[in-house]
Amino acid sequence: MTVSMVQPTIDTNSLLSGAQFADAFSISTATNLTAREAAERMLSRSPRWVDALMRLRDLIVAPFGLKTAHSARQADIDKVGFFPVLSQTPQRLVAGFNDNHLDFRVVIDVAAEGAGQRVTATTVVLMHNWLGRIYLTVIKPFHRMVVRSMLRQVTR
Repeated sequence: MTVSMVQPTIDTNSLLSGAQFADAFSISTATNLTAREAAERMLSRSPRWVDALMRLRDLIVAPFGLKTAHSARQADIDKVGFFPVLSQTPQRLVAGFNDNHLDFRVVIDVAAEGAGQRVTATTVVLMHNWLGRIYLTVIKPFHRMVVRSMLRQVTR
């Protein structure tokens, strides 16, 4: 299945007022899933190379006092993968968290498409300071590869 970069269609200001970055990727699937089920397929497991990148990220950001994937996994809250769930309906799940350098949301939308569905993952980011701007600049190329890879898991 092909993952396509698409124009974000959600109201980013309703998710993160003043957000400076948004992107979206989508994939068609023959199965019918709720947004939660699609998010769980996408975010609850990662390819090894993504896990390795996340461990490296945690090592680099921890000295700056930023939240790590490891600490997020330990939190006793409703989450998908290590992302806290902020809201959900059968058609949309919103997850994410706020940190010192930036706030982000990942939105998983499902919509009927022919005999199956289109699943779209939208990322929205609000940067707070120079560290947030540098962080986003560094991770953006990896982010795109990771989202594409993770979104393909929805069809498996």
